[in-house]
Amino acid sequence: MRRRTLTVLALTGIGLPAIIYGGVFYFILMTIFLVGGAWEYVRLFRAVQHEPHEWVTVGGVLLIATARFFFAPAAIPLLVFLILLAMTVHLVAFERGRDQAALDFGVTVAGIVYVGWLGSYLIDLRNHFGNLGGWWLMIVLPIVWAGDTGAYSIGAAYGKHKMAPRLSPKKSWEGYFAGVFTSVLIGAFFSYAFSAMGPQPLGGLINPIQGALLGLVIGALAPLGDLGESMFKRQSGLKDSSNIFPGHGGFLDRIDSWIWGAAIGYFMIQFFIL
Repeated sequence: MRRRTLTVLALTGIGLPAIIYGGVFYFILMTIFLVGGAWEYVRLFRAVQHEPHEWVTVGGVLLIATARFFFAPAAIPLLVFLILLAMTVHLVAFERGRDQAALDFGVTVAGIVYVGWLGSYLIDLRNHFGNLGGWWLMIVLPIVWAGDTGAYSIGAAYGKHKMAPRLSPKKSWEGYFAGVFTSVLIGAFFSYAFSAMGPQPLGGLINPIQGALLGLVIGALAPLGDLGESMFKRQSGLKDSSNIFPGHGGFLDRIDSWIWGAAIGYFMIQFFIL
């Protein structure tokens, strides 16, 4: 518990200034998490004899995140190029005797798209709403964190009905619904706070009902990101994606729900709130 607490404090001390100030500082921090997650993704699948191409997967995630931050119109052509490049390198691998190269190609592309393309919504959410991006991010990520905290606290104390016993034996339906409830509360509270209190940076843009809806959707769906990463780990036979963060596992263990929250939050804010 002490290691977990110290890790949280350290991440908060770095993450909050990055969210507030944005720019290259935030880009570097998020890119470190995404690239680290891509490296762990390759490691997980190599543990079960798949061979995703490390340089194409990790380098592809880095290139996509960079394009999404500095020159967004290049992102889609770059994604197309990376998929074609992945096919090319795995064709060569098959010709050289790798019989499972077609499956390796699928794993490589999935890593680029899931960690790189979807993960880059963590960058888009901060950058694509002008000076308000940081405030939107400070609604979406606390919704995710509140859901995780609520699910863990209630699930550990009162969880009796297993939610996904093969994927994550400790998760319960009691914890899941508690997490959704806390996400709704946090979404409504921060929406009210940022639109009706203090400097009112989001005044007129979101009301507590919309914030509660944002919390409901993210709270209900973001846990699937955690379960998805659990699927990777269960298949690989590894407990954590790595041990880079004491008491918290690796990069993927940290961002699995963030990816879902950022992508869902980005489109809900863009199409249903603004």
